[in-house]
Amino acid sequence: MPVVNDTVANGLAAYYEYVAVQLHQWVDPLSNEQFWRKPYVYGNSAGHLVLHVTGNLNYYIGARVAETGYRRDRDREFTDKQPPQKDEALRAFDRAIAMVVATIRKQSPTDWGKAYTAEREPEAADRFQIFLRCAGHAYHHVGQIVYLSRELART
Repeated sequence: MPVVNDTVANGLAAYYEYVAVQLHQWVDPLSNEQFWRKPYVYGNSAGHLVLHVTGNLNYYIGARVAETGYRRDRDREFTDKQPPQKDEALRAFDRAIAMVVATIRKQSPTDWGKAYTAEREPEAADRFQIFLRCAGHAYHHVGQIVYLSRELART
């Protein structure tokens, strides 16, 4: 079982690190103004998506697994009229990724199957499922950020 645990932990940790590299590849070249600009009236800015992914990881993994005490304001992730500067938002994102990776590495073979519950997440019944679902959610939003970044580069 320890080999499986190492395989799972190493694979998940590497995937979260990959998500972070991909996100930075697309947002690092953006100016602060571009980071927060919505290229479409109906969508989000890259910055608000970064806030959302950060909040998601800090709540579902930080608060609910690592017991960090994080309190989430999900609506504000999308509506904050005075968001932080781009570099500050990215530092918070990087801290969230580091916390997730550290939390993954602390899981024992029996921890993965521990019962899990969280607000707005009825599908994840155990810890492994929430780590997997959050990884997919984060990369989904990286895909949106790629699209937004390309659109911003055209304007």
